[in-house]
Amino acid sequence: MVMKVGRIPYMICEPFYFDTERRGLALVDTMPHRAAADIEQGTIDAAPVPIVDTFGKEEHFQPVGGFCIASTDRAGSVFLHSKLPIEELGGARIGVADEARTSVKLLQVLLALKYQVEPPTLVAIQEEPDAFLVMGDRGLRQRRGARGFPHKYDLGEEWFDWTRLPFVFARWMARKDVDAKVLALLEDTLYVGLEDGVDTLYHVSEPRENLLMLPRDIVDYVQGIRYYLGMSEQKSIRTFREYLEKLEA
Repeated sequence: MVMKVGRIPYMICEPFYFDTERRGLALVDTMPHRAAADIEQGTIDAAPVPIVDTFGKEEHFQPVGGFCIASTDRAGSVFLHSKLPIEELGGARIGVADEARTSVKLLQVLLALKYQVEPPTLVAIQEEPDAFLVMGDRGLRQRRGARGFPHKYDLGEEWFDWTRLPFVFARWMARKDVDAKVLALLEDTLYVGLEDGVDTLYHVSEPRENLLMLPRDIVDYVQGIRYYLGMSEQKSIRTFREYLEKLEA
């Protein structure tokens, strides 16, 4: 049986898929907010899953090696655009999109525990909010700011300044019952894909007009991303989960 791998259509994920089809793995389009459910329902066998959707899923999911999507000292594509300084957003209306699963939880932790302000009201971005959260390719397109929202905050940078840790936004997960040989094939494919795929992004010679990015912008962005868990990333996951539990207590 051919393994079905969830493909997230963001530039940050492109290196993962560099070698998948050549290795006989089937790519199935999904989105961050659907990835966990798609794995549970059997639509796909593995995918990058928002880190908050992996918590409490140990009986259903298994990690695919240490593959992840993490920021170092900044995210570069996860931004809060606000009419007010962040410390004045207590009780404010903040617009969010469906796919911002982990980013929303990160923002809530930052507001409650770092800035110690009242919880915001989460609304759709279209509802004229006081601030709004963007990520992925939309975050890249709006990385320089948004008209009418003079304050801009990179959530990866906010986390790093507070904790001195990278932030893990997503981790590759597979169904618990995926055959070990098939899982090993996926891990090897991701290793090779990352090596060649990241190198391709570093040496891209054409601008990404849909993202308003020149080649040097792409290189700068990729340099702030980590694709494999180290000790700092593992500590960051534990710290974030502890903060979430404190927030929800």
